[in-house]
Amino acid sequence: MAESYRAEDFEPLHVDQATQTLSRPSLSYWQDAWVRLKANRRALFSLYIVLALLAFTLFGPMLWTVDPASQDLDQVSQPPWADRSATLVAPYEPWQGEPAEPGSGLHAAQTPNTQAVRLVWEPMGNAEGGYRIYRNVFAIGPEKAYGLPLGEQFDAALTYFEDRLDLKSASYYYTVVPLNRYGDELEGAVTREIAVRNAITISHAEKRGLLTEGHTAQVGDSITLAAHPLGTDYLGRDMLARLMYGARVSLFIGIVAPFLYVILGVAWGATAGFLGGRMDGLMMRFADFVVALPFLLFMILFKIMFGIGPGESGIMPMLIAMVILSWPATSRLVRGQILQIREEGYIGASRLLGAKTNYLVLRHMIPNTMGVILVTLTFAVPSAIFTEAFLSFIGMGVAPPTPSWGSMCNEGIKTMLTTPHELIFPAVFISITVLAFNLLGDGLRDALDARMRSRE
Repeated sequence: MAESYRAEDFEPLHVDQATQTLSRPSLSYWQDAWVRLKANRRALFSLYIVLALLAFTLFGPMLWTVDPASQDLDQVSQPPWADRSATLVAPYEPWQGEPAEPGSGLHAAQTPNTQAVRLVWEPMGNAEGGYRIYRNVFAIGPEKAYGLPLGEQFDAALTYFEDRLDLKSASYYYTVVPLNRYGDELEGAVTREIAVRNAITISHAEKRGLLTEGHTAQVGDSITLAAHPLGTDYLGRDMLARLMYGARVSLFIGIVAPFLYVILGVAWGATAGFLGGRMDGLMMRFADFVVALPFLLFMILFKIMFGIGPGESGIMPMLIAMVILSWPATSRLVRGQILQIREEGYIGASRLLGAKTNYLVLRHMIPNTMGVILVTLTFAVPSAIFTEAFLSFIGMGVAPPTPSWGSMCNEGIKTMLTTPHELIFPAVFISITVLAFNLLGDGLRDALDARMRSRE
C-alpha cells in the first residue's frame, strides 16, 4: 500500500548565507579569454605598452612638431641633460694672436666658447722646431694620450693657436708639446683644462627665434637654446622627433609584414589541412622548400629588381621578402589545427547537411583556429621588428636620412663612447617593443587556450 505524505512532513532547508556558492556566469569564448588575459598582469601591462607605442607613433608628431630632418647646429650630439644656456657673442673676426704674459703658462686669451678657443702660452726654451697642439676630452694620464692633434706652429716665436674645430659645451684638455728642429716631440709638454660654453651670435639667435619679443639683445647676455627632451644626434637633429618618425617605419614593417604573411600562411595551411592526402603532401613540401631559401639573398635580389642602389632605403624589398619567405611557419601551425578539427563531429554533420568546402573552412575551421592565429601574429611582430632593425643596422634596410630605430642604432654606434644617448634611446625602444609583444603573445596563448579554462 502506497504511503501518503502531507505538506507538513516537509520542511524548507535553511542554508547559511555564508555557505552559499554563486554559480559562475555564462561567458562566451572571447569573453572568458579577455577575463583571463586581464588576470595576467604582465600581459595586460604589455598591452598597455603596445597601445602607448601606437599612440606615440600616430599622435606624437602632432604634439611634438619638430621636423626630424632639421638641424640645430648650436646643439650637436647634445644629451638630454646638457646645459641649454648660451652667451650672445659678436660675429666672428679673424684673430692674429697676442703674446703671453710672463708666468701665465698655457691659458685662454679670451673667454672660451663654442665659436672659438684662443690659446696662448709662454715660449719654451727647447722648442727649436715649434709646437704641436692637442685636444682631448679626457684628462691626460701617465700614458700621455694627448688626444686629437689640432695643428702645429713651426716657429718657436708663435706662441698662440686658435681652435674652431667642432667645439661643444664641455671641458677640453689642451696640450702644447715642444718640438725639436726635426719635428720630434720633446719633454716639457704643458696641459690645461679649459671649460667651453655655448655661444651664439645675435643675428643667429634672432633668426632661430630665441630672443623674446621686445628684448634688447647685447653681447654677453645669456639666453636659452631650443629644447630637445631626448637630446640631439651627431647632425644636431632632434632625437625625440626622429624616434617618433622612426617608429612609423619600424612598426609599419613590424605589423604589416606579419599581418600579410600570416594571412598567406593561414590560407595555405587551411587548404592543405582540409584537402589532405597527396595535395597536402605537395603543398607542405613546397612550404619546406620556401623555408630553405636564404632571406638575405632574396633581399639583395629584390633591391636590384626595384633599382635601389647603395645608400637608398629598401623598405618595399624588405616587406616583400618577409611576406614571401616567412609564411611557412604559420601554415604548419594552421594545418595541424585543421587536421584535428576536420575530424570533429560537427564537421561531419555539416557535410551531411550539404555544407560546401568554403563554408566549412571559413565558418567552422578558421574561427576555431583563431586563437593560434592571433598568438602567431603576436609573436611574429617582434620578430619582424628585430629583422628590420638588424637589416637597417647592417645597411640593408632603411638608409639615412630616413629614420628608423635600426638605422638610428647604426648611426649611434659610431659615437657610443662619447655620446651614448644616440644609441641607447633607439635600442631601448626596440627592446621594449619586442619584450612587450612577446609577453603579450605569451598571455594570449594562455588566455585563448581552451584547456586552461577546464583547469580552473
